[in-house]
Amino acid sequence: MIPAVNVNAAIQNLGVTAKGAMKVPSNTTDVGWFELGPRPGEKGSAVIAGHFNNENGGAGVFINLYKLRKDDKLYIEDDKGTSIAFVVRESRIYNPGYADEVFGGTDSAHLNLITCDGVWDGTKKSFSKRLVVFTDKLTFTRGAGE
Repeated sequence: MIPAVNVNAAIQNLGVTAKGAMKVPSNTTDVGWFELGPRPGEKGSAVIAGHFNNENGGAGVFINLYKLRKDDKLYIEDDKGTSIAFVVRESRIYNPGYADEVFGGTDSAHLNLITCDGVWDGTKKSFSKRLVVFTDKLTFTRGAGE
């Protein structure tokens, strides 16, 4: 759930294509978690992808991802019903082939959201850029007297 951009989507588990790239969700309304990496909330960089639009140019689940700003919050509900909160740190535009920063290891829990950006190339059937929103897991501490 990403309240700031009105997203409430189901999560598909995604692996890799025969060429070694991350698969994409099978429809434009769900998002996909890269299941070969950490689960959201675990130490490391979990990655979730969502389509920008559909084949006819209609809105995909992440069409408004570019509107997220620093300190916006998002939430993942795991298979046990536990909600994990994340806060946006920054957004970046990449050329395809950006894997190290997005999928790289870290000592804390992050969730990186990916969608298409740039110009549509009909020959390659792909957009020229990728938008990545980097988020950090929120940790709550109890104050004195709680």
